[in-house]
Order: sequence, then C-alpha cells, then structure tokens
Amino acid sequence: MKKNKANRFSCYYLTLIMVIIFSMGKPVYSQQPVSDSSFHPYHVNYWVTGPILTVGLTTNLIGITTVLGKKDVALAEIQSLDRSVINNLDYWSLKQDPSKASANGVYSDYVLGASIVLPGLLFFDKSIKQDWFDILLMYTETMSITTNIFEWSFLGPTFQNRLRPVTYYEQLTYEEKKSGHNRNSFYSGHVASAAASTFFMAKVYSDYHPEIGNNKYFLYAAAMVPPLVLGYFRIKALKHFTSDVMVGIGIGALCGILIPEFHRIKYENITLGLYSSLEATGVAIKWQPKF
Repeated sequence: MKKNKANRFSCYYLTLIMVIIFSMGKPVYSQQPVSDSSFHPYHVNYWVTGPILTVGLTTNLIGITTVLGKKDVALAEIQSLDRSVINNLDYWSLKQDPSKASANGVYSDYVLGASIVLPGLLFFDKSIKQDWFDILLMYTETMSITTNIFEWSFLGPTFQNRLRPVTYYEQLTYEEKKSGHNRNSFYSGHVASAAASTFFMAKVYSDYHPEIGNNKYFLYAAAMVPPLVLGYFRIKALKHFTSDVMVGIGIGALCGILIPEFHRIKYENITLGLYSSLEATGVAIKWQPKF
C-alpha cells in the first residue's frame, strides 16, 4: 500500500516535469509576436511565487511520510465496524465487488495521470503559449497548494482517520484491510488533484478568451467530468465513500479557480476605503473576483 501511494506521488511530480518539457518545446515560429501579444491577464510576482513553490513542494514531500506513517488498523477496530451507521449517500460504497477493486484502482491512477497532464493542451493556444512560464508556475503552485491542503489541513488524512470502505467488506481478509493507509478515506486526494488540474485549465482558457462570455461555464461543466470519472473508480476500488469524493472535487475546484484568480487581480478588482459603525472604525478592503 505504501509503495503504491509513493508511486502515485512520484507520478504526480513526474507529470509536472512532463508539462515543463512540453511547454519549453515550442517551435521557432512561436517566438514571433502574435496578434494579441499585448494581452496578459495574469501578473505573476516571481519573488512571491518562487518561495511559495519552494516551501510548498518541500512540505508536500514531508507530508507524504505523515500520511503514509499511520499505524495499522487493529483487528478489534475492524470487527467493531457497523455498516448501519453509514448514511445513505455513502452506503453505495459498501455495495461494490471487492474482486474488481484492484483493477478499478489501476483505472483511477490512469485517469489521475491524464487529468494532471491535460492542462498541457493549453500551450497549443498561441495567446497562452506566449506566457508559458507564468502559466507553468501557476499550475505547479496550484497543484502544490492543493496537495498541501490535503496533507496538512484539518480536513485531510493527517487529522482525519476515517476508515476506507475496504475495511467494511467481510469477504476480505484482515491482511487486506489492516494497512494504516486505510485510515485515509477522508478526503480523496486523487480527486482533489484531478479537479484542481481540470478547473485550472478551464479558468486559464476563459481568462485568455473573455470573448467566449458565459460559454465559459460549459468549460467548467466539462472540467467536472475527469474528477467525477476518477471519483467513480475510486469508489469502485473501495478507496473512498461518496462524500470523500464530493469534498475532494470541491477543494480541488476551488484551488484550480482561485489561485489563478489571485494572480489576475488588478487594482480595479480591489477597493480600499474607510469603515465605520457604532462598534468600530477602520480600513475596509473589498475584493471583487471575476470568474
């Protein structure tokens, strides 16, 4: 189990490297100015983003040991599990075929890998490709922050110890259930990473093409598909309950949208003024995001 988990994180970083190689491998003609070369929706401060990435990637690696280092699930814990306390939303996770769990786990890894490299398609767009370095930094930052939230926030498995659905299946042996990794059901890091990647792609494309107007919401709808498919396979693999997948999608989508938005903020997005009431007086800062 630990080896598989480590392989998943290795795959995560390898795919980031693949994106770097892809983005740098641009043809000579792309060096020429494009018609909309003056339009740059993002403003990346390298002095801020650089340290964030350095610290973030370091804590990502440290977090792996924390998530993987949990003690085995005791036999008494497994014997005390009661299916009747599982809510209706999550109960579907207890109706799967354990004999197909391993295959579905492999499928989920394929979907995750495809989702992570999917934003590389953005660089086929000339207006986006001209800012490839900034986009690459933002993407790496987005994935790093998403992983840090998974590893270190109170919602993630470092502080939550929800047992995976696999531990509820009487058909399986104790040896198949006891891994400490089975304490990491809540929430789905696979799904969060996939959602962060696909929603990042939709967000960046729509910011570079404001002419699409409200059609951008079709992009966000399409961005839901990979994490939903991934979540389906994670449930079939007995790795997560439905609520684990839903929370993963929510957190990943927020990271994929908000982190590029922070880099898009201009002064006209922010208003500064005085605030006064009977209780207090102070300075008010208002941010108006434009999704």
